[in-house]
Amino acid sequence: MVDEMTNLEKNNTWDLVSLPRGKKTVGCKWVFTIKHLQKYLASEFEMKQLGKQPVVARSSAEAEFRGMALGVCELLWIKNVLSDLGFKPNETMSLYCDNTSPIAIAHNPVQHDRTKHVEIDRHFIKEKLEAGIISFPFVRSELQLADVLTKGVSSRVFNESLFKLGMCDIHAPT
Repeated sequence: MVDEMTNLEKNNTWDLVSLPRGKKTVGCKWVFTIKHLQKYLASEFEMKQLGKQPVVARSSAEAEFRGMALGVCELLWIKNVLSDLGFKPNETMSLYCDNTSPIAIAHNPVQHDRTKHVEIDRHFIKEKLEAGIISFPFVRSELQLADVLTKGVSSRVFNESLFKLGMCDIHAPT
């Protein structure tokens, strides 16, 4: 944590100022994970080595947008496999997203400073959107079942997601 704080200060991530009179501080939590990157996981699960990024995203919207571009590539691959098998899907494929910022970036033809690093991905996605090949319906976070596998969620969302996924808590009392 000391190393992280040192790096945040070194990169001028914030300015330390006095708290204005009558105002309350905004809390924050540090979440630590124990890394086990990869040999253990590979021994337990079949894994695809993706090499987990050629550039670092500068915002969560940019990270989600880059993920959206990868998802579109996978959808197009699936569509081509199905076509090769004689099944030609003619409906727009939906890639659900629980973040409105990357959806707006995908639909907005105007380049903003915050999107200049994703310009190639933006053109690729915009082309597929305009051709009617893909769509990006918004799904509220609490309905995004994948979040239980990738994010820290409340116990209510966790338990509801487990139920919807047909999973059970093996540690729950019976």
